[in-house]
Amino acid sequence: MPELRFDPIRRRWSIIATERKFRPHEFVKPQVEETTPEGCPFEYGQENATPPEIWALPREGRAPNTPGWEVRVVPNKFPALRIEGELTREGVGIFDRVNGIGAHEVIVETPDHFREIADRTPEEVQRMFLAWRERLVDLRRDIRIRYVLLFKNKGRDAGASLAHPHSQLIATPIIPTVVVEELNVARNHWAHKERCIFCDLIQQEKAFGDRVALETEHFILLEPFAASFPFETWILPKKHAHDFALASDSLLLELSKVLHDFLRRIRQLLADPPYNLILHTAPSPHPRPGQPQYWTTIEYDYHWHIEFVPRITRIAGFEWGSGYAINPTPPEEAARFLREANPNGGTP
Repeated sequence: MPELRFDPIRRRWSIIATERKFRPHEFVKPQVEETTPEGCPFEYGQENATPPEIWALPREGRAPNTPGWEVRVVPNKFPALRIEGELTREGVGIFDRVNGIGAHEVIVETPDHFREIADRTPEEVQRMFLAWRERLVDLRRDIRIRYVLLFKNKGRDAGASLAHPHSQLIATPIIPTVVVEELNVARNHWAHKERCIFCDLIQQEKAFGDRVALETEHFILLEPFAASFPFETWILPKKHAHDFALASDSLLLELSKVLHDFLRRIRQLLADPPYNLILHTAPSPHPRPGQPQYWTTIEYDYHWHIEFVPRITRIAGFEWGSGYAINPTPPEEAARFLREANPNGGTP
């Protein structure tokens, strides 16, 4: 029988439509390559096709904007927000307006046009996470920046306009609404119980077991109880940690290994679907004017994590109008499919 399930962290409902139950192969769609290497501005040797780089690996031994890089960070050529200017806030009647101060950067993850995360070694994947950490730390030095959202869109249906493996960041002068909701839920849980709600979630899901997709020494992958989408997955450090910027190189290597393993399983189950990968971490450590108490417990009550959403279903009128999601694959079954998938099985 279908169920309505409530997620207490994101404070949203999902309908688990068991009567529509879909198996992984029913989500498979033919994929279209968006660009070729010849027309790609992120291609190795085409460094002059992008704005001047901000950061790159290796850090030394090459001139900027020349070949020899393994990961390269450049400003987005068509940025959603810009770093230049003075931050202003004003009311417009009952509305609020903040000018478009921020940053929009592209992390070119590899010189190889066809080498996605599932194709790389964990050490190569780690370079992407090192770039994420570096840019997060650097942008936080700007007191205008309240939040840095790091994300990866793979495939046209997930929002990627170029096929070359890349991720992005958008730094904003306000904290995104979704993150604020998580922060407030975490803070309220801590205020009542003096425990992290994410740590409680991890302990509970380990005890139940049926929504645990993968587990390593330091990470756990969960299918959320009220998952909005089939095979939606959360990747969480098992030890409490509020800030991705504080993650060690060794922890990022283990994260790279588990993400690599997971995406190979997803490829085997869903034939390499388009997806979004989103990092939720603590906001920039600048007190909000008039609300210094907002930051007093964040080290204890928040817990960074990565959210994975394959773009294999679409939002229609009911979902848009109600705010409910309809998920045709129970998260318990998605977890079982992932546990049983062979990461070395290739594309079906």
